[in-house]
Amino acid sequence: MGWDDEYQVDPATNEVSGPYEAWQVVGCVLTLLVVGVVAARRWRPFGTALVLPVSFTLAWSVTAASEDDSGLWGVGAVLVLLGTAVASLVVVAVVAAIATAREPR
Repeated sequence: MGWDDEYQVDPATNEVSGPYEAWQVVGCVLTLLVVGVVAARRWRPFGTALVLPVSFTLAWSVTAASEDDSGLWGVGAVLVLLGTAVASLVVVAVVAAIATAREPR
């Protein structure tokens, strides 16, 4: 998600959050959304729904596996794959529906 991967500690409550900031997650989601929409419009929509989750999960897994001592990165990888697959299917379905509705009859 980015270079800023340190946990933040609230000095007043000692509450720990992180390692990523909200803006990093929002930026990642918006980037995936733009890539998904552009790819679905220019190429086959459901091919995009297959490639995007696999490639994102692979990139996520490389980072997570290198930083995880517990081995739970594999569980995270499955969850990332499922989440990005569902989101990608929704995005390409909406793009395909809009493209179909715009076609002249």
